[in-house]
Amino acid sequence: MVARFGRIILRTVVGLLIFIVILLLVFDRLVQFRMDDRELTSWFHDRHLEPKIAYYHAKGRKIRYLTVGDNKQASVLFIHGAPSSLSYWKSYLADSVLLSRATMYAVDRPGYGYSGLADPMPSIADQAAVIHLILDSLRKASHPVVLVGVSYGGPIACRLAMDYPQLVDGLVLVAPPIGPGLEKIFWFTYPVENPAVHWFVPRMLQTANQEKIHHKEELTKMLPLWGRIHVPVIYLQGEKDGLVDTTNAGFARQHLKNAPFLDIRMIPGRGHLIAFAEKDRIEKAILDLLDTTEARKAVLPVRAGHP
Repeated sequence: MVARFGRIILRTVVGLLIFIVILLLVFDRLVQFRMDDRELTSWFHDRHLEPKIAYYHAKGRKIRYLTVGDNKQASVLFIHGAPSSLSYWKSYLADSVLLSRATMYAVDRPGYGYSGLADPMPSIADQAAVIHLILDSLRKASHPVVLVGVSYGGPIACRLAMDYPQLVDGLVLVAPPIGPGLEKIFWFTYPVENPAVHWFVPRMLQTANQEKIHHKEELTKMLPLWGRIHVPVIYLQGEKDGLVDTTNAGFARQHLKNAPFLDIRMIPGRGHLIAFAEKDRIEKAILDLLDTTEARKAVLPVRAGHP
């Protein structure tokens, strides 16, 4: 009787563990926030667009990026935040007004999407070095290249402008945490790194957590470099942003002194997630910056790398 009872307990525990593993696997799938190549292609085909999905290798990993359109007037590269993937930008990439002005690009940042999910690259400089190869492929273009970075993607866009100034003509920063320590740290950020807890965390969130832990340190490394940015900047943020402190706007005013102009647009009543709630405003900012960069290209000498 005792042995039979023990077997029942064992089967119950094993069944419960299997159920938990399946539940975690399902949860991990649900929070990946990514679309595979087939899903992306189908989504754009439904909108009568032909996306080009490509991969390249940099710093020991495979990186995925997407191109939509073939407009020779300008190029716009979208850089997502954390956690996310390039599919975050799909409604922008398919926007007919934007496509009438530029070719659209988006990239899965290292550790997200199909650029090595759960293999984080906390170094902002390293991420910029990986992503700059997309911009480098546009070096021979005489048209403007504008970067759009949301949240964590904002500092990476800035680092690209710092380290590869010959490849960047303008920045649109959407709720960017650019000042060291000027963002919310969650109570669970450090406990998540405990091995007993880490295994239960979905892979995309593992990458985001690593970036969060190192973010202040990485932004501190950028403090001496802000003077390198010599391109127009448009900064947008919700006035009620509870994740990225609105004092980041003041940091931008203080440190972007060499930008030809800095246009800060604070949005009343909005929080951190404005990329879709305020798509029209952000689209207008991109178009405004394209107007500005095209005008500057017409009057400024051609820079190295842009024959």
